[in-house]
Amino acid sequence: MAGAGGKPGLVIIPWYATGFKGDAIEAALNEVAPIALRYGAGSYAVYRARDDRYKFQQLAYFDRHLDWERYWEGPEMIELRTRYSGAYQVPVLYGWWDLTVSGGLAEEPVAIGNGQGNGGGNGLTNGHTNGVGVREQV
Repeated sequence: MAGAGGKPGLVIIPWYATGFKGDAIEAALNEVAPIALRYGAGSYAVYRARDDRYKFQQLAYFDRHLDWERYWEGPEMIELRTRYSGAYQVPVLYGWWDLTVSGGLAEEPVAIGNGQGNGGGNGLTNGHTNGVGVREQV
């Protein structure tokens, strides 16, 4: 089963940590979020609210709803929900979102190098943007 209209979609999972568990939930989400790539996600991100440090949004972009279900019901996510039971509020009500518009300004990548203009020959750049709009360091 695909997302609405058979299109790829972004899954947004709102998490809310219980008292004094914000840092533990952040670490756990940061560990489990990249595993979505193994299940077919094209990108992932975890955001922590600035005005409420107990509030998190976990995002993952999937081409197929079935891949999302495999991730959510996979052993890593079951382990997270079991191990941190009591450290976040329940229920956790995720949603499947369809993109309606997107945009942004392209930034020039910064070459990592030796100052000789050849980037040290490693071909790496610093500061690209992934599929959910998060700047990553390479």
